[in-house]
Amino acid sequence: MTRENLTAQAADPIDLAPIELAPIELALFGVGRWGTHLLRNFLAHPQIRLRAVVEASAERLAAVAPELDDSVELMTDWRAAMALEGLEACAIATPAATHYELIQTALTKGLHVLAEKPLTLDVASSQALCDLAQKQQRQLVIDHTYLFHSAVITGKQALTDIGTPRYGYATRTHLGPVRRDVDALWDLAIHDISIFNHWLGESPMQVQAQGSTWLQPDIETPLSPGGLADVVWCRLQYSNGFQATIHLCWANPDKQRRLCVVGDQATLIFDEMNQASPLTLQRGSFVEQRGWFTPQNIASQSIEVPPSEPLKNVCNHFVECVRGEERSAFSSGELGTNLVAVLVALSNSMAQDGAWLSVAV
Repeated sequence: MTRENLTAQAADPIDLAPIELAPIELALFGVGRWGTHLLRNFLAHPQIRLRAVVEASAERLAAVAPELDDSVELMTDWRAAMALEGLEACAIATPAATHYELIQTALTKGLHVLAEKPLTLDVASSQALCDLAQKQQRQLVIDHTYLFHSAVITGKQALTDIGTPRYGYATRTHLGPVRRDVDALWDLAIHDISIFNHWLGESPMQVQAQGSTWLQPDIETPLSPGGLADVVWCRLQYSNGFQATIHLCWANPDKQRRLCVVGDQATLIFDEMNQASPLTLQRGSFVEQRGWFTPQNIASQSIEVPPSEPLKNVCNHFVECVRGEERSAFSSGELGTNLVAVLVALSNSMAQDGAWLSVAV
């Protein structure tokens, strides 16, 4: 080959074009309230090819069928779905009690997994799934959606403006939906605990919880031996002395989604119900003069939050983890296991009349 031919070949734009990767072939398990949102995002994702939607309820399958073309299989047999030829990944949006068997089977078959929270309902099975994912060299990403929320991401950066963190509090209340498989603690608390942990960069060492049951005292589970609690008060104690209090209730018409971290210079407020300004820095501190404490530097600052859909960010992150063959940096199976350990300790505290208990992973 002549020098001229070599030069012409090197300049050929075809040789310089990036290689296009084939879409990741994925099956979605569960199209309930949250699964339908995952379905919408996966159908729109350019790097995902949805192979199957798997759901035990024929009514729910029929409800989503109009959104799908003939290339997507509607299935009720989850084992058959995981055996589909060419399948590379799956998303699990089924009740938490089913997670272990589904995720364990998927990982054993060499599938990458995106799982709805909580990972499982006990620490041992969660850790076993993490170990299996590592052994199989497959990605296990947990959908802790709030960690992908722009306000939470921005809030972690803004936390430096509050000075020394002193304590925190959160309220998550609404009127339904009422679960029949887990109590309000397991349904709601993981959101606020994950935000506190993410912002503080650590997990609580000790926890305490108390609750009350009105609607379903007759439904008892190993985690809720006194019935499914409708309201729960949690306290989280961190190693640096920071303490957070969380109020949870699914039987309260006063809908709130509010979390605050109080420092010695300001309070950082994430109020999801305030759509115009979900993230606020409320400044103020004291100056001592002749034995009196006088407020100073009082001001309110709305922090700009970039617009984005958290669940879309979750799906993008899952694709990045699969493509890059890298464990999630902030929503891995290990993080999910840690949060399960916190919830288990809180449940045990409720069963022991609000005793302070250590968190064991």
